[in-house]
Amino acid sequence: MARTEIAILGAGVTGLAAGLASGYRIFEAKPFAGGLCRSYYVRPGAARQLCRAPKDHSAYRFEVGGGHWIFGSDESTSHLIRSLTPVHEYRRRSAIYFPDRALIVPYPLQYHLRFLGKETASKVLCEISRHSHKVTRTLEEWLLSSFGRTLTDLFFGPFHELYTAGLWCSIAPQDYQKSPLDWAIAMRGATEDAGEPAGYNSAFLYPELGLDELARKLAGGCQVEYGKSVVAVDVKKREVSFSDGTGIRYRSLISTLALDKMLDLCGVEVPCLANPSTAVLVLNLGAKRGKHCPSEHWIYVPRSRSGFHRVGFYSNVDSSFLPRWGEELVSVYVERSYRCGAQPSAGDIEEYCATAIAELEEWGWLEEVHVKSPTWIPVAYTWTLPGSKWRQMAIESMARSQILMAGRYGAWKFQGIAESIQDGLRAGSILQAHGGVRTSE
Repeated sequence: MARTEIAILGAGVTGLAAGLASGYRIFEAKPFAGGLCRSYYVRPGAARQLCRAPKDHSAYRFEVGGGHWIFGSDESTSHLIRSLTPVHEYRRRSAIYFPDRALIVPYPLQYHLRFLGKETASKVLCEISRHSHKVTRTLEEWLLSSFGRTLTDLFFGPFHELYTAGLWCSIAPQDYQKSPLDWAIAMRGATEDAGEPAGYNSAFLYPELGLDELARKLAGGCQVEYGKSVVAVDVKKREVSFSDGTGIRYRSLISTLALDKMLDLCGVEVPCLANPSTAVLVLNLGAKRGKHCPSEHWIYVPRSRSGFHRVGFYSNVDSSFLPRWGEELVSVYVERSYRCGAQPSAGDIEEYCATAIAELEEWGWLEEVHVKSPTWIPVAYTWTLPGSKWRQMAIESMARSQILMAGRYGAWKFQGIAESIQDGLRAGSILQAHGGVRTSE
């Protein structure tokens, strides 16, 4: 067993930022850094994933977990990112698509009611004004209370059924910023243009050379040991064991591993029902652009035969996602959610890919798919049960064993890349300053 030290588990952007702030060693299971925030490249007609862009620019660029755009940066985080790699700035273009009507409505739907017709818009406005102040326990109740029955039945209900893999009726309301509601804007949008894009990601950044370049630059300032998959953590002996037979003794840890997984690795039980998570199958596609291919960056889909809930267009954000001859091409990601533990078989994935591609071709969004590249994200979104203390109790339990949980999955909360970097910087600075994890006891 190696020497006692302070260490970091996981070289996603949170772990890398913690390493950058503290100088502590990072242990990463994969042979590369970045976690889900990582680009890869596939040439037309090929299946092999390349970790770097070919010098002849002959490949599509994709993201492992679908479109990861950097929003919500504070000034210091934005400065750090820009100091590491050039970035482009964008104003969001997103929408909702209703396949039965072939209708595209700008996001957020509640601010563009005129697209639904005068009668529907008037009905929705009445329902919003009547029901927006009720106390709610579940996401379903909050959506009904906020947006009324008509809009919930039309979009919010079926979309969240797909997005949460059926959990929306039992989980607590969260991610309020994703569904903004301002009565004055909704009223204006029922008859005219509502104005500037609204919501939490109305503006975002993306590295000019891809997320993989940002991850490499972050890793360049850190001590990262790759191929170090954690198989057990002995919280009494303060030891971490890796799958290669090695291990370390720790004084304190920063862990960015998913909170439920970390509890299992530590053999720690929390005396209440665990909060759920959902997995996502991301289908990355390179294809000829269809005649009706949207110009939006991403589109929310409340109903699809194939079960997907969002289609994103990497190349509508930036043409660098395409091969050099890409004027008539499009680079796409398609997201479908699953309950945690319900990973589809290889045959199921192949069948889904075929049906999803066929559906997108029917809509006129794609033609002649050249690249089909599915990726599986076992923990993509985390949720909270109404009144649950599980997250708080789990994090406190880890802290008592000198393990500081950090990041989107480590701390079991929704956040983007910028906030994850901020989390890592904060965690690294805390441990460097105090030499250990402070508890409330």
